[in-house]
Amino acid sequence: MCDTCGCNLTPGNRHLAFKPVAGGATAVSVLKGLLAKNDDQAAHNRQHFDRRGILALNLMSSPGSGKTALLEATLVALKDEFTCAVIEGDLETENDAERIRALGVTAHQIVTGTACHLDAHLVHDALHHMNLDGVDLLFIENVGNLVCPASFDLGQHLNVTLLSVTEGDDKPAKYPVMFRAADALLLTKIDLLSVLDDFDPARAEAHLRELANPAPVMRLSARKGMGMDAWLVWLREQLAAQRARVAVGQSRHPAIQRDGQQYHQAGA
Repeated sequence: MCDTCGCNLTPGNRHLAFKPVAGGATAVSVLKGLLAKNDDQAAHNRQHFDRRGILALNLMSSPGSGKTALLEATLVALKDEFTCAVIEGDLETENDAERIRALGVTAHQIVTGTACHLDAHLVHDALHHMNLDGVDLLFIENVGNLVCPASFDLGQHLNVTLLSVTEGDDKPAKYPVMFRAADALLLTKIDLLSVLDDFDPARAEAHLRELANPAPVMRLSARKGMGMDAWLVWLREQLAAQRARVAVGQSRHPAIQRDGQQYHQAGA
């Protein structure tokens, strides 16, 4: 396992790691087994969403980039148009889920304890606590972390990565695994650019392009309502595309970054 944080073990898969294994089994072989089981569970989750015509999006970022604030603004904007549901992931507390429920939206909180990312097993367990009948959009707010979440398939269709202007425009270069996984990059808190002149949105996008990622880059401030229209249009387009895929029996897989898993394996 990862000797640094043990993050491959979560409350959702811990029981799989400690089943009896064949003599001579190594930590690496156990890890490979966990990752394979995660992918199997993710495929099951995705089938669950596809059968219902749901578009599932995985929101990833460092802590404090504005994921929950973005969700609040998005849910308010779409409340008369689509039915949405949210899965929240945090090490502790139900704070974020309570914020979503206050808007009248179904939300389930996953408390990971020490695990710094969600996995497919945790998401599957959450689904058993939710009624997804009639849901159009399912947002999964991952644990705040710019490393591990990009390497684990949850069953989602799309990855959305947030980068706030308070973090530094070189983050895509510093954390390539995360930013290569992005199907859309949101530059958040742009209302602060007037006082944070060391963040250049053009440089942030240039670093993303250096990773050969053509994902759209949108600049917005959820708190101030700036730039939200482009984000909402993108969501509508992606939901329409999902419905078209479902109609012909197709699905879409996110850009899971296996090199992140290899880093964990190398530390085993």
